[in-house]
Amino acid sequence: MPPRHPVPAPGSAELVPEEIAVTRHRVACDGGGGALGHPLVYMEIGDGGFVDCGYCDRRFVLVADRLQDNEYRDPAPRHDAH
Repeated sequence: MPPRHPVPAPGSAELVPEEIAVTRHRVACDGGGGALGHPLVYMEIGDGGFVDCGYCDRRFVLVADRLQDNEYRDPAPRHDAH
C-alpha cells in the first residue's frame, strides 16, 4: 500500500498534512472544531509511532519528551477519578 502522505517534491505547491506531536498513545481529533470541524474521534497510536485522522488527515506523532507551549490538548480531555 502506498504511503498516505507522500513527500512533496522540493518547490512544489502540494499541501503537507498537519503533524501534531503528542505524548500519549490515545488521541482525539475533532478537526479543529467549529464549522470546519468533524465528529470527535478517538484513535490509538500503534507501533509505527503515528496515526492519521480519517476525516481531516491530521497526523498525530508520538514523541518521547513532554512538550510545553505547542503540546496538543485533547479536545475532550478525560479526568481520571481518584
